Amino acid sequence: MQTPRFRSLLSGARRALLVAPLALALSLQACTDLTEDPTSSIAPNSFFKNEQEVLGALAGVYSVMKNPWSWYNLNEITSDEMIVPTRGQDWFDNGRWLELHRQGWTATSSSALDDINGMWSGPFSGVTRANVVLSALTDVTIADKEAVIAETRVLRAFYYYQLMDMFGGVPIVTDLVIEPRAAASRDSVFRFIESELIAARQDLPVAWPASQHGRMTKGAASAILANMYVNAAVYTTSTPSATSYNSCASVTVTGGQTACDAAIAAADAVLADYSLAPEGQWRSNFTADNATSLENVLVAKQLNEPGLGLDLVMRALHYNQFNPSPWNGFAALADAYRAFDADDERREVLLEGQQYCVDPNGCGSVAFGGAVDDRSGAPLLFTIDIVDASAATEGEGTRVMKYLPDPDHVAQENGNDFVYFRAGEMVMIKAEAELAKGNGAAALTLVNQLRARVFEPDEPLTSIDQDGILRERLFEFAGEAKRRQDLIRHGKYTQAWAFKTATEAYKVLMPIPQPQIDANPLLGQNPGY
Repeated sequence: MQTPRFRSLLSGARRALLVAPLALALSLQACTDLTEDPTSSIAPNSFFKNEQEVLGALAGVYSVMKNPWSWYNLNEITSDEMIVPTRGQDWFDNGRWLELHRQGWTATSSSALDDINGMWSGPFSGVTRANVVLSALTDVTIADKEAVIAETRVLRAFYYYQLMDMFGGVPIVTDLVIEPRAAASRDSVFRFIESELIAARQDLPVAWPASQHGRMTKGAASAILANMYVNAAVYTTSTPSATSYNSCASVTVTGGQTACDAAIAAADAVLADYSLAPEGQWRSNFTADNATSLENVLVAKQLNEPGLGLDLVMRALHYNQFNPSPWNGFAALADAYRAFDADDERREVLLEGQQYCVDPNGCGSVAFGGAVDDRSGAPLLFTIDIVDASAATEGEGTRVMKYLPDPDHVAQENGNDFVYFRAGEMVMIKAEAELAKGNGAAALTLVNQLRARVFEPDEPLTSIDQDGILRERLFEFAGEAKRRQDLIRHGKYTQAWAFKTATEAYKVLMPIPQPQIDANPLLGQNPGY
């Protein structure tokens, strides 16, 4: 049976509705909003007649991954890497962005009712959709059925990974029964995700055909596991801590290994099938054609079509640097910019000084690569420092442009795939785990492997410690939605930095948004909120 091209499969829930009527039954807002009736009374097994209908429904499960913005905002804007300053009338949004950066949220505040609530309802929507697909697959015969089941289980596990990371303990739901459910402990959620990934991984392919790029693979399952294992001391601890967590060497996981050894094994499993982009080509992982990257392991497929693409460039760039006009928001903190060595090619993702048109098709009267002015007509200069985050000028703050503009973009929609995991992170996970085990020499070799491709001539480190690991992760993963997680693991997330005072230890977990507690009376609030 001919498999549909994955480009169509992953073009979002809107197209999934056209491919399979089952998607009508997939729109439960969250599987903990258990007072709702399903939006359709159609039984799941009514529509699965062939492979196309199954994959059409599976598109609805993938579609949640295509919208990474709550995940991105909470991992970047709440950290010491990035801020969204208020610029005149722009980016105030009822105080939402500075509230996120200052970690001033509550269960009912504006940020909680936007990004934090979205971080709850989005992944739980994915869980619900996955459960519907898994239930219906029990009564249908298709080619590669076991692989599709495994794929769906890994998708569900990925959504639970996001929920566990943000909220700690959450309800574990694997059926279609609509009833109130209490949250499982964070450790229990960790063990559930681990078992699902290990069980499903064996039935996944190493790779899919190029036309189906973006589907779950063995490497994707292993990458999630590697990340979970290096964070195991965080994810298996019930009490939030503002200090550094015990290392992965202190946690035992399935098979009796320490989490450090398991992290190394999972990372090695990924690196057996994926390779680092070579020297001079490290940014190929973020270009419009990054679907061909040999390094990207788990991505959210994006399309340069209306409503289906990546708009990260719009969030950071100045109004005059792209067409249509960007939004002039996201900026790096000065300390993050200054942490980079001047000759580290990775600093190129942070735009500073005189600015230029970055749209390959030109910016109005300014050609691609031409110098642009600010809105007053003066040369547009991005400064390193932001004097007042509540009253910034339009040029203050270096801008984060990890993903390069798509030459074939349609309006604001760029076709760059959004990267959740890549081989470079597996190298850093191995380095951190080796260091935690006391193998400093092995850790240093791994870190220098990444540095070698971005320095000319090479500038290897001569030693490495945990603070050095955290610095190198900033340099390698700036703009990739990793920083919050890294700061928590290293005990620095609640510390003070520019524009933020020290916050309470409980802020390492997000509050469960009050609307979710109102919908499910068995949910309790996280400590401190």
